[in-house]
Amino acid sequence: MAQAAPQSADAFDEAFLKKLEYLYIVSQKIAAGKHKAKRKMRLVGSGIDFADHRQYSPGDDVRNLDWRVYNRTEKLFLKLYEEEEDLHIYFLVDTSRSMHLGAPNKWNRARQVAAALAYIGLSNLDRVSVVPFASKITDRMAPTRGRAQIFKVFDFLDRAQPGEQTTLKSAFKTFVSQNKRAGLAVVISDFYDPEGFEEGLNILRYHRFEPMVIQLFDERELSFDLQGDVELIDCETGEPRQITVTPAMMREYTRVFEEFCQELETYCTQRQILYFRSPIQQSFEDLVLKIFRAGGFLK
Repeated sequence: MAQAAPQSADAFDEAFLKKLEYLYIVSQKIAAGKHKAKRKMRLVGSGIDFADHRQYSPGDDVRNLDWRVYNRTEKLFLKLYEEEEDLHIYFLVDTSRSMHLGAPNKWNRARQVAAALAYIGLSNLDRVSVVPFASKITDRMAPTRGRAQIFKVFDFLDRAQPGEQTTLKSAFKTFVSQNKRAGLAVVISDFYDPEGFEEGLNILRYHRFEPMVIQLFDERELSFDLQGDVELIDCETGEPRQITVTPAMMREYTRVFEEFCQELETYCTQRQILYFRSPIQQSFEDLVLKIFRAGGFLK
């Protein structure tokens, strides 16, 4: 099993708290600028007040299709409803091997982003839960609310154990079975799943969760200098492979990585899922502000 990179004792220190308070103030200004007086969430097949339609895409629950619209247009649309109840926010945070490589690493950044967004949710009196996962759900922080509960989030993230390889499908099957109250599902991961990301995200959508995808990567993964005969270890499965590295192979590696990221972004865009891609070399504040400005987190 992968070993967690050493965590600094002051990972969530007073300076970090001050940054969170600054981000909360900014979030309030952004929300006010968008004239969002009430926190509402549009969910498929949930709530009372009809809000809008959304075009059907594979993975959606066919029970929520609007057949009257289909009879008129011969196109498939889902009915969306608005809820004004407490918003439930679930942070699904990847703890797999590949997230713990290097120092600093993607796991450290995932913790920061999850904590920052959780602080905003708690400050808005939403119910926040943190769910680490790899090939399975490894733990679960029960939903909580109120700004003072941020220290509970810090402690939970500090205690989270590293997992093995990422398997979104099996982990999210367990998640939806354990959490019947739909809400916003913020998935923070590098998405290095040998089985692919589609089925896992489709499970969330089918069970009426609203996914938000945050893809983290390390720029060092694209700039390492290797040549000749080397043994590479798969960062997710741990399997070794002997290869001969050439400049052409390195160019192909970069192309495949960019293609993988584009596939994930296209999947999200076509299904109206908010998608954010961020290198860990970018400050977590910049990423969080980008999420705020996209309007997906401030309901």
